[in-house]
Amino acid sequence: MIEVKVAHLGLDRATNTPVVILQEKEGERVLPIWIGPAEASAIAMELGGVKFSRPLTHDLVKQIVLGLGADLKRVLISQVKENTYYAELHLHRDDHVIQIDARPSDSIAVALRLKAPIFTQESLLELTTIDTVDPVTPDSDKMDPESLKTYLENLDPQDFGKFTP
Repeated sequence: MIEVKVAHLGLDRATNTPVVILQEKEGERVLPIWIGPAEASAIAMELGGVKFSRPLTHDLVKQIVLGLGADLKRVLISQVKENTYYAELHLHRDDHVIQIDARPSDSIAVALRLKAPIFTQESLLELTTIDTVDPVTPDSDKMDPESLKTYLENLDPQDFGKFTP
């Protein structure tokens, strides 16, 4: 397993679909995963430090995990089948380990909220090659929510290079 981090969020203009780019922590390889707009928004809000007065779905999942006395030890982006990625939440409670099947986008949003590491299989990083180009990345610590939203809406997948499966 290889630990990855959320490197970027973008919008694939060809399909008008959000893309989360995971990059290995100790390297340059990346794993692009096309996700839904709600999950992209949840990831962007957490990265941007945007908080709401009432919990949204991924905040609720965080509170349930904590309320049950569990820890999210890691998220694993485990496999891809027919262009669909699969992930697992690995929860620990006392001496029990619970693996929960989940979509990668939801898993990433929850991992960010619980400060849990994200891992993927070596084979998934080997499936995708990318010609890297350093995109202009916002300083999320200094961006207000509206600026972050505008930045994400204006991203072009070409900012990240050329993806080939």
